[in-house]
Amino acid sequence: MLAGGVSAAGAWAATSGGSGGGSGGRAAVDPGAAAVTSRVVPVPASVLPGAGSFLIGAGTRIEVAGDAGGAARGVADYTAQLLRPATGYPLPVVEGAADDSAGVVLALGDPDESLGTEGYRLRTSSASVLISARSAAGLFHGVQTLRQLLPAPIESRSVVHGTAWTVPSTEIRDVPRYAYRGAMLDVARHFFTVAQVERFIDQLALYKINALHLHLTDDQGWRIAVDARPRLTGYGGSTQVGGGPGGFYTKDDYRQIVRYASARFLDVVPEIDGPGHTNAALASYPELTCDDTAPPLYTGTGVGFSSLCMARPGTYAFMDQVIGEVAALTPGPYLHIGGDEAQSTSASDYVAYVDRVQQLVADHGKSVIGWHQIDAAHPAPGTIAQYWGTAGDEQEVAAAAQAGTRLIMSPANRAYLDMKYTPSTTLGKSWAGYVEVKDSYDWDPATFVQGVPASAVYGVEAPLWTETLTTSADLDYMAFPRLPGIAELGWSPAATHDWDAYRVRLAAQAPRWDTLGITYYRSPDVSWPAS
Repeated sequence: MLAGGVSAAGAWAATSGGSGGGSGGRAAVDPGAAAVTSRVVPVPASVLPGAGSFLIGAGTRIEVAGDAGGAARGVADYTAQLLRPATGYPLPVVEGAADDSAGVVLALGDPDESLGTEGYRLRTSSASVLISARSAAGLFHGVQTLRQLLPAPIESRSVVHGTAWTVPSTEIRDVPRYAYRGAMLDVARHFFTVAQVERFIDQLALYKINALHLHLTDDQGWRIAVDARPRLTGYGGSTQVGGGPGGFYTKDDYRQIVRYASARFLDVVPEIDGPGHTNAALASYPELTCDDTAPPLYTGTGVGFSSLCMARPGTYAFMDQVIGEVAALTPGPYLHIGGDEAQSTSASDYVAYVDRVQQLVADHGKSVIGWHQIDAAHPAPGTIAQYWGTAGDEQEVAAAAQAGTRLIMSPANRAYLDMKYTPSTTLGKSWAGYVEVKDSYDWDPATFVQGVPASAVYGVEAPLWTETLTTSADLDYMAFPRLPGIAELGWSPAATHDWDAYRVRLAAQAPRWDTLGITYYRSPDVSWPAS
């Protein structure tokens, strides 16, 4: 198909003469394009339908082109491992490409600079599938689109007989709307094992999410080992909501989560919450309190009752130790400092804490993310506030954004995955209202908060709090089907945002979830296929 050592530009030119276009304002949907992407979430930015299809068969190879540094090889190996079980085909990975083969080609070095670090182009014909990008992350995202273009049984981990593994002929050009597309998992209220977190990461990767925010510390438990403070996990990590055994990640556990996420092009964003939500730390080290009295371990679900003592000289030494060790374990650029629900901290102490901790994070080479209450302090240049309000009229948030603070949008009445769907939902909470699938999709991150410039919105995140969630099945049920919609808001152009079109593509995800063993809420807003 392609000569060995061919460049991405040459590979693209070899397969066809056209090129995908960009997207302007909302326009009529090409029926052919809609047919191609009828089961793809997030919807690609630009789709040109072709004629015919490519068939993956026993002789198909995964071919790597333009990979001088070896960055694409890992994506190629992932692709082969993804496709081999259901097809039963060997799908060998080949460095370089041959003129007489037909296969899936992953090509680095696409000349289209506008693809950026995560965009890709995908072209299929009867002879091949070509995914071209400027980075391995772009190739990986293109593979997720290829995955969804294939029949849903491709997700099976055992051979599926009688299925034609066809990919419709098309030309796709796709880039993300926002640089940050995240999901948060609260492992403090209830602890989840490394394997459970890895399962969640795989679900995020399918929808091109690129950040896993881990809420590692709270009143109910401390989940990350800190060598300088062993009682944080030995004692502070020994329980959880309801009084279960809790648990924590050793440094090797955390490194494994980071490696697994990195292989799927997600950054891990660790959160060390403060100055509130700190009962587990106070119980472990009473010198962090103002009266040297350790509170009992807490297994309830209340908030706002705990606070570090800013008058104690050891408080910031403690935070420096914790931030330093966690930052050293984290290759990604961000460290989340929390900052929400600090009702037991005075306003002046709160400002002093946020300002000081921002500097500590910077001293350890990371950029700060914090819940949007940090706007009440003095957000440092580069600090990102995570909005979790519901009203959209918070003047302090708008003022900070106008002054240069970027925002990650997580409005609780839209993006919080732990909110009940309806009053009859047995899991979750409802303080922000009931959030049906349409509610979670049908909003615009660029306009949700009045007075925030669209340019200040850095991305979106879907938090999943776990006060009521104890199993992977619980996580699945609350995340699906809402998580893919938040992912689409983060990736796809605003011009493609349309509930009626989305609900059709969302319904088409159900057979894939069934095959993956994902439990999900069958919302009446969506015409789901029969189980």
